Amino acid sequence: MSDVLEASLPFDLLAPQPADALLGLITLYRADSRLDKIDLGVGVFRDDDGQTPIMRAVKAAEAALFEVQTTKSYLGAEGDALYTELLAEIVFGDQASSERMSGVQTPGGTGALRLGAELLARANPDAKVWLGSPTWPNHAPIFAEAGLKTRNHRFYDHASAGVDFTGMLDDLRDARAGDVILLHGCCHNPTGASFSPDQWAALSNLCETRGLIPFIDLAYQGLGDGLAEDALATRTIFAQLPSAILAYSCDKNFGLYRERVGALWVQSGNRAIADRVRMNMLSLARSLWSMPPDHGAAVVRTILEDAALRADWVSELGSMRERLNGLRRLVAAAHPRLSPIGVQRGMFAMLPIAPAVVAALREDHGIYMAGNGRINIAGLRAETVPIFTQALMPHID
Repeated sequence: MSDVLEASLPFDLLAPQPADALLGLITLYRADSRLDKIDLGVGVFRDDDGQTPIMRAVKAAEAALFEVQTTKSYLGAEGDALYTELLAEIVFGDQASSERMSGVQTPGGTGALRLGAELLARANPDAKVWLGSPTWPNHAPIFAEAGLKTRNHRFYDHASAGVDFTGMLDDLRDARAGDVILLHGCCHNPTGASFSPDQWAALSNLCETRGLIPFIDLAYQGLGDGLAEDALATRTIFAQLPSAILAYSCDKNFGLYRERVGALWVQSGNRAIADRVRMNMLSLARSLWSMPPDHGAAVVRTILEDAALRADWVSELGSMRERLNGLRRLVAAAHPRLSPIGVQRGMFAMLPIAPAVVAALREDHGIYMAGNGRINIAGLRAETVPIFTQALMPHID
């Protein structure tokens, strides 16, 4: 019977899928017995001891929840509404209460991106989503799985280690009204490069005049220049445009990686449309995950509700940000070709090296990074920066 059943299932028609390169890198790193090995691959924040700590405010909030929670019953498809409301104040400032805004809790930033993609596919299945090159590797698959077509535009100029804004605008000439531009709100992954305020203004004007919809992925708020500073571009775009989308992650700035805490906000032209958007968001969420997980969102809500916990979170987040920016300055001082890393922001940077050099650094020095030269700055420590840069020097022009 089992043979007949197996033969009737079309699993043999499934196409093979490529292995996850980052998971393979993790395996190689763990198998390396060298005590001085350096892991610059996995994209999580690390402290000076090489650990990904639980933040103080998170620990305190979890203790408080343990004492007061009386049920684990469902919250509904929208999740923790107060969490979304309080988080919106951090993201949007004075614009958070706009009646044109609809927001729901999601399972992480990835869930927010997927929900936004499904909403776009339902509203306009012919829309193309424009992605900068390079971008987070999961962006394209998320939109493709929702049935949307993606196109690439230039973003990063390897020669200057900055934004190729002229190339980007040239490529976007092919974008049509109703198309979507995926933008990193701050701390670009994987390059660390940022738009200038004038470039953000130009992008906002481009969306307005051409009828394009900005879809902002804000995954690192507070880890670049500050909470308000990292949200400034988002606030500017939402203030100017009738329609905009924001996917948000609390993984990095609250250190809640495994709890999967995120949110999606959609701004519409008026309240009536916003209500319709919300109904569609909830119906899609119901089919995708039914109810989002509660614990991480409850932790964030507890922190943002309590003035002392919020202040401690902001303080510790500031220390995390200074650690990243301080490491950037140390790396930047080692060589003129690395100097752009000092003005970039976030956890990631792209080294000006070829894949063969990446492999050589791994084999000869135990330095692990993605094959394209992307490094996680937080994987360094002050004492390992000289070791890292000394190994790198022979391979930089």
